[in-house]
Amino acid sequence: MTIRRTILAVTAALGVIVGAWAAFWPTSFYDAFPGFGRIWIAIDGPFNEHLIRDVGALYLALAGASVAAIFSRGPDAGRVVGVAWTVFGIPHLGYHLAHLDSLEPIDVVGNVVSLGGSLALGIVLMLPESKRARSSEPGERIGA
Repeated sequence: MTIRRTILAVTAALGVIVGAWAAFWPTSFYDAFPGFGRIWIAIDGPFNEHLIRDVGALYLALAGASVAAIFSRGPDAGRVVGVAWTVFGIPHLGYHLAHLDSLEPIDVVGNVVSLGGSLALGIVLMLPESKRARSSEPGERIGA
């Protein structure tokens, strides 16, 4: 498995976990995200089922795109998925960076690391593959 496919698998898992929780169990997501006794959503305003389900659907859509790119024969699909994760990740991280004051220090670190990490994965996916990576998997590039 290439590095790009591994990163796509990580983004797919992230999207499925966060997305399914928010889309199908919005009250639980609001009350208990990210889990482990920490609470990041409920401290930021009143419960809005519609908004939380929409966020879940967005994460599921990103997960679906990541899965589709895993099975793509070339690197372009993974790069496009990287654009999507990055476009989502920049304002998402930006919002949370501007609203860290109500979080405990451990939650500040968790928030910045998790959101910054998912943004970084998107950015890495956008990068062109190295020549070595392109030549390591026969049939990866159609017509090459």
